[in-house]
Amino acid sequence: MNPHIRQPTTVPAMLLALSLFFVTGMAMAIEEPKFQVLEKQGKLELRTYEPMIIAEVAVDGDMDDASGRGFRLIADYIFGNNTTTQGDAEKISMTAPVTMEVQPVAEQSEKIAMTTPVTMAQSGEQWRMHFVMPAEYNMQTLPIPNNPKVKLREIPAHKYAAIRFSGFSGAKKVDRKTRELLDWMEQKGLKPVGTPELARYNPPITPPFFRRNEVLIRYQ
Repeated sequence: MNPHIRQPTTVPAMLLALSLFFVTGMAMAIEEPKFQVLEKQGKLELRTYEPMIIAEVAVDGDMDDASGRGFRLIADYIFGNNTTTQGDAEKISMTAPVTMEVQPVAEQSEKIAMTTPVTMAQSGEQWRMHFVMPAEYNMQTLPIPNNPKVKLREIPAHKYAAIRFSGFSGAKKVDRKTRELLDWMEQKGLKPVGTPELARYNPPITPPFFRRNEVLIRYQ
C-alpha cells in the first residue's frame, strides 16, 4: 500500500459532508458548469457548455454500486487527498452536478472517446463518474490526485441535449428519460455523439420531490 495515498473517507462521513454542503448552499452559491440555453421545450433543452476541467474515475458494477464507489473516490480527492505544487494538500470546493455515464466495453482500457448512445440501465459495465472542477482552477493550478484512479481531464466547449426530472434516479427511470430525450433529438434531426450522462445535483438525503436530475447527451 502506498503510504502517501490516504484511504477514502467512510461513506457516512462523505454523505454527511456532501449533505451539509448542499444544505448550507441555500445561503451560498454552489458552482455549476456554465452553459447557455439554445432552445427550450418544457423539460427539454439544447445547451452549449463552456470549456471545463473534470476529475473522473472508472468503476465497475451496476449503476447504484458504481455510483457510490465512484463518488467516494472523487470526493476523497476534493476533500484533500491530493498534492499541490507546494507539496501540501488542498480542499477543493464542491460543485454540482455529480455526473456518471456508461463506458463502452471497447473503451474500457483505452483513452476516453465518444460512441453512439447506449442505455444507462445496463449492469456489469464499467462507468465513468466525474465532478466538474471550480472555474478558478486550470490544469497547472489544480492539486494532483494522490490516488492514481482519479484522473483530471480538460473538456472543450460542447453541446448537449438535456432532459430534467425530479424524484429518484434509478436505472429504469433513467432509461425511460434517456429514450424520451433521444426521441426528441431524432425529431429535431440531431445526431448523438456520446453516451448518455446522468447528472445528479442533490445528496441522497434530499426528499425525492426536491431532487434535480438530468440526462445529458452530447450532439453535433
